[in-house]
Amino acid sequence: MGQLINLEGKKGLIVGIANESSIAYGCGQAFRAAGAELAITYLNAKAERFVRPLGENLDAPIIVPCNVEQEGELEAVFAEIEKQWGKLDFIVHSIAFAPLADLHGRLIDSSREGFLQAMDVSCHSMLRMAKLAEPLMTDGGCILTMSYYGANKAVTNYDLMGPVKAALEASVRYLAMELGEKGIRAHAISPGPLKTRAASGLADFDQLMLKAEQQSAQKRLVTIDDVGALAAFMVSDAAAAITGETLYVDAGYHIVG
Repeated sequence: MGQLINLEGKKGLIVGIANESSIAYGCGQAFRAAGAELAITYLNAKAERFVRPLGENLDAPIIVPCNVEQEGELEAVFAEIEKQWGKLDFIVHSIAFAPLADLHGRLIDSSREGFLQAMDVSCHSMLRMAKLAEPLMTDGGCILTMSYYGANKAVTNYDLMGPVKAALEASVRYLAMELGEKGIRAHAISPGPLKTRAASGLADFDQLMLKAEQQSAQKRLVTIDDVGALAAFMVSDAAAAITGETLYVDAGYHIVG
């Protein structure tokens, strides 16, 4: 990866690493291999013992807490980045949440509180990150977030997260339009099913993975390395003229009828 994509001198923030199986960690490995310097966040003290060693593996000089539901924590992350680096080149927003009671039920039965919480953590937090990043992306930059096929197709058991991810993808297009003149790009990456901690909360997830493997064009599942390879290209200067896209990395599952 380091030979194909050059991220030397670039500095990026990754929000959403939970463990070594996280999509965000796959992105971090690809970024670091290409020469980028990284800032890493962890959700809380309980998560720190899992995330900090991974951040150290990525040689991250900034490893700080970030719960987007806690007032001031997101702002503190960007204050530390400004203090240590004075600039930022890219962000990976790879967080999503919905209360299990709402996630496991029908969309029509979801509570107002659960819907709003899912939208806040999974979508609006990306907009807040973009706003904080904007003044630090003085040489342009790239904002990546993670979506899923259920944003535009009704997927059994995805329910509440479907409209939330649809809002996320729409938000990416508006970010791309609003920040484009400053050279700041935005994309949603839409991976196929992966065995991550977040995905394990979905009902019948094993069946979803089996279907994806059997029906994808390549007859395989994707890996966090596949996602990382795409992410590294998208934040690089080689992708400077591409913005506002939803990019599928799903072994061709979304093209099959």
